Amino acid sequence: MPHGFSQYDVFSTRAGDGNPLAVVHDADDLDTATMQRFAAWTNLSETTFLLRPTDPAADYRVRIFTPTTELPFAGHPTLGSCRAWLDTGARPRTPGTVVQECGLGLVTLRSEGEVLSFVAPPLLRSGSVDAPTAAHVADILGQQPLSVQWGDNGPGWVVAELPDAAAVRALSPGFADGDQTYLGVFGGDLADGYEVRAFFPDQTGRREDPATGSLNAAVAQLLAGRDEAWTRYTARQGGALGRDARIEVRREGDRLWVGGRVVAVVSGTVHL
Repeated sequence: MPHGFSQYDVFSTRAGDGNPLAVVHDADDLDTATMQRFAAWTNLSETTFLLRPTDPAADYRVRIFTPTTELPFAGHPTLGSCRAWLDTGARPRTPGTVVQECGLGLVTLRSEGEVLSFVAPPLLRSGSVDAPTAAHVADILGQQPLSVQWGDNGPGWVVAELPDAAAVRALSPGFADGDQTYLGVFGGDLADGYEVRAFFPDQTGRREDPATGSLNAAVAQLLAGRDEAWTRYTARQGGALGRDARIEVRREGDRLWVGGRVVAVVSGTVHL
């Protein structure tokens, strides 16, 4: 059956700088196996499927798949799915505010000019990791990080901080075969921004993500927990992959907004 299909580049101002996302529209008739099979075929870090909401407070519902599994939440699929939904001409119940339903629950988004942002969801697990996990991360990095903490908002991120952005850019992590660690690394400062890198397991072994909303949301929450004064910063990601993704983080009261620009690249029809 034909379905509307679109592909976006998220956290970028031009195609090729951010993280690509495939979106299948009006997917209520598709079962889980079909969604997973198509996500494996696109071979992107995530493919999403737009559906009618089941929660009356939501504007739409989204299911998020990697090539191998379904995720309850992910950042760049949240922004790209919202842009895809808006690009169909749909309008939210509350002007200027979009409410997405996903496996993690309800996520609030907003549009400010060309920037879409989502509210960082609560962490499912936070705080310092146990000693064996910390030692494992240090072994992967080949150095002792400043800190290693849980930043789990769905994917299960372990977040390590390095002394500065240059150390993050120079990093060449060593993962053993079969290592299932979702590892995020950041370094920098509020004035000049942060460098962020994300590594996760996939069907080929390991993959580095060019732009990661969920990890950047977790990093923002870690930074907010230790410094209450800052209001905004910009993170960079993807340089090691030849990308130039920019993630904009803003603090407003007890809310952290994580956002960026989303570029439409492909539109058409897919037969599933």
